[in-house]
Amino acid sequence: MTTAPQSPAPVGREELLTRLERALHTRGRALLTGPAGVGKTEVALAEAARAEARGETVLWLATLPSDREIPGAAAAALVASVAATVTWPGLGTSRPEPPARAVPAAEAHAAGADPTTEPYGAAAPGALTSGILTAGVLDSGIFSSGVFDQLPGPQRTAVAMLCREAPIDAGGWDPIALRLGIARILRALTCRGPVLLVVDGVQHIDADSADLLRFALHLAPPSLRVVAVETPEPYAEAHEPYREGHRAEDPHAAHLWVPSEADVLRVPPLHADEIAELLIHHRLPSRMAGRIHRASGGNPRLALAVGRSLADARTPVHHAEALTLSGRARDLARQLLGAAPPAVRETLLLAALALRPSATLVRRAGRPTAEADLAAAERADLVSLSEDGSVTFTAGLLPSTLVHDACWAERSAGHAALAEVVDDPVEAVRHRALATERPDEELAAEVAAAADLARRRGNSALAAELALLAAESTPGRHGTRRISRLVDAAEEAARAARADLAMRAATDLLARDAVPSDRVRARLAVLDTAGQGLTGLDEMYVHAMEDSEGDTALRAAVQLRLAVKYVLADGDPERSRTAAVESAALAASMGDPRLAAQALTVQARMERALGSPDAEAVLAQARGLELAERPLGIRNAAQILTIRHALFDDRLTDARDELNALLPLVQRRGSVEDTIELFSTLAAIESRRGACAAALSHAGQSLALTLEAGLSPGPAWYTLALAETAGGSFARAASYARRSVQASEEEGDRVFLSRSRYALGRVQLITGDVATALETLRRVQADERAQSTVDPSMLRWHEELAEALLAQDAGDEALALLAEVRPVAERLGRSTVLLGCDRAYALCLAAEGRTDEAAELLTRTAESFGRAGLPLERGRALIALARVERRRRRRSAAQTALHEAASVFERAGAAPWLALASETPAGEGAGPGAGVEESVPALSSLTEAELRLARLVGQGASNQEAAAKLYLSVKTVEARLTRIYQKLDVRSRAQLATALRP
Repeated sequence: MTTAPQSPAPVGREELLTRLERALHTRGRALLTGPAGVGKTEVALAEAARAEARGETVLWLATLPSDREIPGAAAAALVASVAATVTWPGLGTSRPEPPARAVPAAEAHAAGADPTTEPYGAAAPGALTSGILTAGVLDSGIFSSGVFDQLPGPQRTAVAMLCREAPIDAGGWDPIALRLGIARILRALTCRGPVLLVVDGVQHIDADSADLLRFALHLAPPSLRVVAVETPEPYAEAHEPYREGHRAEDPHAAHLWVPSEADVLRVPPLHADEIAELLIHHRLPSRMAGRIHRASGGNPRLALAVGRSLADARTPVHHAEALTLSGRARDLARQLLGAAPPAVRETLLLAALALRPSATLVRRAGRPTAEADLAAAERADLVSLSEDGSVTFTAGLLPSTLVHDACWAERSAGHAALAEVVDDPVEAVRHRALATERPDEELAAEVAAAADLARRRGNSALAAELALLAAESTPGRHGTRRISRLVDAAEEAARAARADLAMRAATDLLARDAVPSDRVRARLAVLDTAGQGLTGLDEMYVHAMEDSEGDTALRAAVQLRLAVKYVLADGDPERSRTAAVESAALAASMGDPRLAAQALTVQARMERALGSPDAEAVLAQARGLELAERPLGIRNAAQILTIRHALFDDRLTDARDELNALLPLVQRRGSVEDTIELFSTLAAIESRRGACAAALSHAGQSLALTLEAGLSPGPAWYTLALAETAGGSFARAASYARRSVQASEEEGDRVFLSRSRYALGRVQLITGDVATALETLRRVQADERAQSTVDPSMLRWHEELAEALLAQDAGDEALALLAEVRPVAERLGRSTVLLGCDRAYALCLAAEGRTDEAAELLTRTAESFGRAGLPLERGRALIALARVERRRRRRSAAQTALHEAASVFERAGAAPWLALASETPAGEGAGPGAGVEESVPALSSLTEAELRLARLVGQGASNQEAAAKLYLSVKTVEARLTRIYQKLDVRSRAQLATALRP
């Protein structure tokens, strides 16, 4: 048996694959089950690829729905698959056909397979479906394959009849001989080595084949392992109410063995974050991953269909617009719903129309079989039922498709029936309004009152929906009142973070003869729900500025939104500061302290970025106004900016205490975006102060809320990248940072694009991918300079870039960068930025051979980081110290520094850093050549970049190969190799290899 690298698991399925392999190892059998499109075949493909890589024989049997009506179809296909896969002893020549096998998704995609079939992979090319045999089998015949050579005559005849290689007698084949023949073929196959049989679509196996395979598997040795893939048929046991003459069947009739709890593995839907990863994997936009997850319910096939709908849209779909759910996505939803009998679909339509659907409510609304219908739908994975009978659709696309495809009469009747039986007056008014298409002022007034009641109850989402419904129910002759209600609806939607409702209300209003002030208010509501996605909304800003002419209060509000846009979308903090200053002045002239405080907060943020000494004074002024006039939210509040300034200054205890003081406010009146901001900031604080478990928890909550709210995940992924770098996994940190880069690029968010690139470059540097890190960090440098960012504490890329430059032999450039940033940090009093510069400068000293000075500086830096309450930075300085001590050939001092770093990381729960500290101090692992500089004193004169090249060349790499490996030009390799030769006093590659030996 050969060994091979383990193929990667499909997105989100690593744990499931581990459980599958455990079940196969302990029991030899596993049944993958779940709804259509959830990814069962993809998991089976991955397991088959791993088995094939281990040298096992893989048989793949894919059934078709029509096979159920053809006796023996699946068993015949299995025999043909064995013949196509194996060359049997005694044959004169090997068969020319490639073996039938399962292939990884990547190969299936490369072959042009449709990745949406089940759900994002494809059935194995070369795998035999039970209805069709390959041309090779038909040409040569199963007899010539040698399959029958070891079978006794009666068994051989029965198998030949089954495969239509011999005429079928009037009495048919001998069932006992056929059973024994199939069993003997599989047993003989296992004599060659372990065998994995994958049966994809076991629910379609005909009864005769199921009986044959059950018998054969019962007699098979343990070396034959079986994976069965099943899509349950939910209505098979619920036909009684819908079809006459139904006869109950054995529930295990199609199973190849009687499954137990241990070998039945349900394939679950993907989480929202996994859907985002899946979209990125398929090169689809990920910025709406949360909304796509809600629409698909985590079903990968549905999610990819929705993602492709968005990608194929003529114009990019904005967060404030409804998802494009036509075409493939709608068709898939119809396929899932179409399997349900008409009576079940009628019941599901009522549930889709209700706000809080339950079996009792649907029954009272005129569906006496509601419980049975909903139970059948639950077996079909269309809905889930709770203990109290409440109904939840598994995917948002299902109820929207039910409503979309229903005619007006069906929807109206459903709403009218629900209005009579709901127990909440707010819901009753909603259903009454939706049951009629005639505008009615009296009804519109009732709906508006219901919206006010929902708002007072704290149900902002329902209040927003009702406010819009009230506007749409207002007769056209009351035009002024309708416009007023549309403005209220847009602003209600903004408070509820319902971008879709805000856009609907604004679009309706802007199509009417509204006064400029109403048009401005509606547009501001849309802008306030846009999140990070401000790119593409320029027309909104232009018209808002035009319509606010002459209205000081509205002009101040528009300038405030422009200030945010200028920094997020345009990356222009100076212009943002100018707009914020104008907004604050206008608000003050109108006596609006709340708006003035918000504008001053944005101004203070820009002052800080631009390195202005006035930043704290402006922020203090905003805080003063805020204390007198409590803000409606905290995202742009002076209090939260004060906390972030404390974070930038590494006053972490102050920042955490201030943030904890905000918790009661957020719990009482904060919006979803407020809560996301809170958890994101908490995660950043805890990451910095080395509370790694808390950082991961807060970052995870921020991401979950972001995806649930349908907001852009870029900022949340950036926060999670920081938390994973601190205490999770460097690999996961890099993955989240890359996702944040992609989402930020899609959104045109310049601020978080720079931040996420910084997070990515930092991880790349820490993990030794120096060339890539240098490229990433140079882009951060370009981004920050393009945005005129001066304050180095807001994004600490300078020290990381300096270290990357040094590792790539650009020591002079590294020193120049440090000399540039140090005076700025000193002027602004950024003490911990200076400590980071000291760490990088010490590495420059070591590269110049001034190792004594480097060690002394690193020792002081580590102590200073410890006093500043930055344990992870202290540990990183200690790792650098250990490497320098190694260069000084002071093994004991190096080990002491390394052990101290490990102790620091262990106390902080910084798992990836602890693993890093466990490696050799030079950071080169324990591979060939690791540690040779300690036993060969002359090597201590080489920089780390020179040492990496020397090892590659000493191991036989050519200049071109070394250049490719290190991401350098051949000229750079030649120049660096010349310096190595001079330092080691060698003249050839052979002498270099000798010099590297301890």
